[in-house]
Amino acid sequence: MKIINKKIAAKKSSVAWIQRQANDPYVARAHKEGYRARAAYKLIEINEKYQFLKNGQVVVDLGAAPGSWTQYVKREFPKSRVFAMDLLEITPIPDVEFYKGDFTTDEALDWLVKKLNLPDDASEHGTVDVVLSDMAPNTVGHKKTDHLRQMVLLEYAFDFAKRALKPGGTFVAKSFTGGTTGDLLKQIKDCFESVHHIKPPASRKDSVEMFIVATGYKR
Repeated sequence: MKIINKKIAAKKSSVAWIQRQANDPYVARAHKEGYRARAAYKLIEINEKYQFLKNGQVVVDLGAAPGSWTQYVKREFPKSRVFAMDLLEITPIPDVEFYKGDFTTDEALDWLVKKLNLPDDASEHGTVDVVLSDMAPNTVGHKKTDHLRQMVLLEYAFDFAKRALKPGGTFVAKSFTGGTTGDLLKQIKDCFESVHHIKPPASRKDSVEMFIVATGYKR
């Protein structure tokens, strides 16, 4: 692959990234199959293992950009309703409602509450079958700091899942190597019938990401 931009070419990290992309079979597969990013295969592989996605569900996709997870859900389960959210703009996907904004703000939460018709009373059941979160912080290269930032996003997503999910619902969220803190993991296990950590094959070996898959939500 020829690098035209000399400033980019001068950066070894940029060159390595471009070469890795060019040699990545998941990148080639995503291009061939029409997915916006190789990340689609992370969700595909997770769902193949745990079989939580079905037609006709209500699905929330947090940290959705560029939209490959949402693409997969709508392609394979077209009768499902998907609500996607990200700080970055997403090219529209038919029959998907998208909010551009910060999930951790009151404005974003209010949008979800209204769209999903969530009850004000925490004792009432939610309306969502699956909450997906591929949210990740801007990393700084310091392992402990990056891990803590990821745990904050995970906790936000978990708090939302507790309010939004129907009984029996599923919560899938990005974590980092080392998993959750003991207290947060205990809270998640208390709320779900089954909780697993998984690093799908599509997740690059040098990546610190992994995913929590919590199924069978119980109030």
